[in-house]
Amino acid sequence: MRIASSLMRESAEPLEAYRCPFGIASLDTALSGGLARGRVHEFYAAEGDDAASAAGFALGVATGMADPGGTVLWLRVQRAARLGGVVQANGWAELGGAPGYGLVGVVPDVMALLRAGVDALRCTALGAVILEGWGAMRELDLTASRRLSLAAEKSGVPLLLLRHDATPVPSAAQTRWQVAAAPSRALPGNAPGGPTFDVTLLRQRSGPCGLDWRLEWDRDRRMFREAALSGAVVSLPAHRSAAGTEGDDRQVA
Repeated sequence: MRIASSLMRESAEPLEAYRCPFGIASLDTALSGGLARGRVHEFYAAEGDDAASAAGFALGVATGMADPGGTVLWLRVQRAARLGGVVQANGWAELGGAPGYGLVGVVPDVMALLRAGVDALRCTALGAVILEGWGAMRELDLTASRRLSLAAEKSGVPLLLLRHDATPVPSAAQTRWQVAAAPSRALPGNAPGGPTFDVTLLRQRSGPCGLDWRLEWDRDRRMFREAALSGAVVSLPAHRSAAGTEGDDRQVA
């Protein structure tokens, strides 16, 4: 159930063979073995208040895709840092990040973010790169998207593009996901459960799409697993919750 590189860098196989399986049969089957390294993967928050969940899910994926000892670089525009909040070290650690192997950078605007992203992807010492934007990001057109994709393919470093308050547009991404917060399962003593996500594979090059999963992050084992659909203790926003469902505040990563 843990995301881990199925092939290591010293393998003689081509970069396109590198896959990072989730360990969840239906998910890995849909992805032909897992998320491809050296590719761009997009993660869209389903609603405005799903920003923290989308960020948490993307971080869990990034830390799992990084080779052991590989640093995850998270680049954010100032607007994302202002609206989305500060990345906390304890939250990073609970989502699989290792101490000393995470870097966060804040840049003034989208153009600076795209330039920094291309430069970062040229560094093969990085385990994964996250680019976080907020809003339409019109500067991220097909040309810019292709430039990021080529840089990722050349280095083998995966790029996770994290989008908030945005509508999906054509791009060079290998996969596109929608992420929403989901009710968590109660722990013993009716304690809040682990971070839980409703994820939808919106698009995939040369593969199936339109598929949904409910995944739970296991803090102790540092892996995703399929979440149970009963025993929920946390409610969704009113416009997405089932009729008559009540609960405490939503759990997000």
